[in-house]
Amino acid sequence: MAEDAVENLVSMAVATGAIEPLDRVYLRNRVYSLVGDQLHVDQSGTGVEAISAALVQTAVDHHKIEDSQTARELLDGQLMDLITPRPSQVNERFWQAYQNGPEAATKYFYQLSQANNYIKTSAIAKNIVFNTETTFGDLEITINLSKPEKDPKAIAAAATTKADGYPLCQLCLENEGYLGRLGYPARSNHRVIRMTIGGRPWGFQYSPYAYFGEHAIFLDQAHTPMHINRQTFTNLFEIITQLPQYFVGSNADLPIVGGSMLSHEHYQGGRHTFPMMKAPIATAFTLPDFPSVKAGVVKWAMSTIRLIGNDPQTLADAAEQIRVKWQAYDDPAVSIKAYDGELRHHTVTPIAYRHGDNYILDLVLRDNQTSATYPDGIFHPHQDVQHIKKENIGLIEVMGRAILPARLKTEMQEVEQFLLDEPNDMAEYHRVWAENLKQTRTFTSTNVAETLDQAVGQVFGRVLEDAGVFKWDAAGRAAQQRFIDRLMEQ
Repeated sequence: MAEDAVENLVSMAVATGAIEPLDRVYLRNRVYSLVGDQLHVDQSGTGVEAISAALVQTAVDHHKIEDSQTARELLDGQLMDLITPRPSQVNERFWQAYQNGPEAATKYFYQLSQANNYIKTSAIAKNIVFNTETTFGDLEITINLSKPEKDPKAIAAAATTKADGYPLCQLCLENEGYLGRLGYPARSNHRVIRMTIGGRPWGFQYSPYAYFGEHAIFLDQAHTPMHINRQTFTNLFEIITQLPQYFVGSNADLPIVGGSMLSHEHYQGGRHTFPMMKAPIATAFTLPDFPSVKAGVVKWAMSTIRLIGNDPQTLADAAEQIRVKWQAYDDPAVSIKAYDGELRHHTVTPIAYRHGDNYILDLVLRDNQTSATYPDGIFHPHQDVQHIKKENIGLIEVMGRAILPARLKTEMQEVEQFLLDEPNDMAEYHRVWAENLKQTRTFTSTNVAETLDQAVGQVFGRVLEDAGVFKWDAAGRAAQQRFIDRLMEQ
């Protein structure tokens, strides 16, 4: 007889600590209430996703839910909630594990978030990932295939109905255990670790569609807008003091150069060493007010100042001095402008991590101006590279890991055919780039895929250079030095 999905789900709930063995009958009946009474539910394949798929299909067959993408996702979340301990239990076990060290705590929470399918492991595995060598080191390229296409019904509903205001956004703590609805993700199996950061209540969770190892999100429990100030730097250092195995950083707090969710204060972190973190200091300098801090310009496509020291508070003070001076800094020679009236253009993208006893803070200088020539942003991917990437350059991409749109998987297949002079349906916006590739490189059936991957990666390198406020040419280096000279002033 094939494996029984109901019994497997109940066994998983015991294994995760969501229930005790004495609760097996009770949980079995909870499952039947959702999918319909059936003594045996045949399961194809193994693992939590196979269990859920069998049970969801049973619910459809028993007319417990309609056969729609949204209904299936909501039921999957409810089933996974049954194998997930309550928030109070998860938090208690996390902080108990923390007594054995930060890594023991995050290991518990990360494994639970995979076991209950909150982290979409199988979906993430579909992403296309490769490295590309550039002047600034190996960049990490990801074509993001993991997020599912939106339900057409959800798109239609969003166009004709108003949001009910609960939860206020997808980062709010109120998402913990939220059923979901048309156009809003299922979060029944979502859990958040409570932390105190900067004297305020914060939460820590993992990203369902992780872009790197242990991709974490740290969120203010209050729904307040993103902002960068001295408290931001202190918060980042507090997080990596509590979780020293992780990096943590904040998206910029302005449109164009900021992330996609500026309405809720949050940071991203995790266990990954990004290309920017490997990049060396090209020019060292000393800040007069902070002689104990090692400072320097990083050899990186985006304009980055690195601060290194063993006292987080001193580093936070130094970072705030740089941020304040950058916020008011103008250099018309390289199109840098701090304000239009009261409209602010300058901010930073800060990233903090540990190396032994040292704390490291990388400050990436950002400018969100637009112009007639560059209506999408002067320091944003320019029009000639937007066929590959036109979205905002957020925290993860700042550090050298591209998150490219799923459309590129099929579009690059058509470009391959074009490069091999075979029949194709290549998108017209790739034509200028593809023609240039054909003229400058030799393509064969054996090398076309890898060579095209590298060409895509080179375009992403250009994207980062476009987003850099000080370019790596003579004019840009001179302009960078002018800003360093400003920092040296007391």
